[in-house]
Amino acid sequence: MTMKRSFFERLSGAASPEDSFDFDDDLPTATIPTRAEPRTRVSEGSRPMLPDDDNNKSEGQLPVDVHQTPSEIIIRTFVAGVRPDELNISISRDMVEIEGTRSEREQVSGPDYFSRELFWGSFSRTILLPQEVDVEASTANAKDGLLTIILPKLDKAKQTKLRVKAG
Repeated sequence: MTMKRSFFERLSGAASPEDSFDFDDDLPTATIPTRAEPRTRVSEGSRPMLPDDDNNKSEGQLPVDVHQTPSEIIIRTFVAGVRPDELNISISRDMVEIEGTRSEREQVSGPDYFSRELFWGSFSRTILLPQEVDVEASTANAKDGLLTIILPKLDKAKQTKLRVKAG
């Protein structure tokens, strides 16, 4: 009876050359994601291809962290390079929308760039909240490029008794 060698034994050469190698019978298949655009290597005297500004006018999506405490929902996002007056935050009981524009302060021509990775332009993000919040008591604070939005939760279990007035 011949024992089938493990994939690692066959890969590392622990199996003898006489053993037959059929890699497809015990390996799962997987697809490897590919890049949408190939990277270009910068060599001396050459410059990488940069995206054309006119073709790149799409709106950026803002990455956010959302977590909760027993009484609040807290949203954090980086808005470095954006002045507070360039931010628009809309809050409803179950949704928050953050919009803004990051304006490039200094204009540099395309051939003068070696690398261009920062996002410039308008961005937005809509966050559906897991619980209703008190819109009026919500606050937003931007410090050191970090925007923090604090949304107090509405307590649905809280009941209020109303007195009926006569007359």
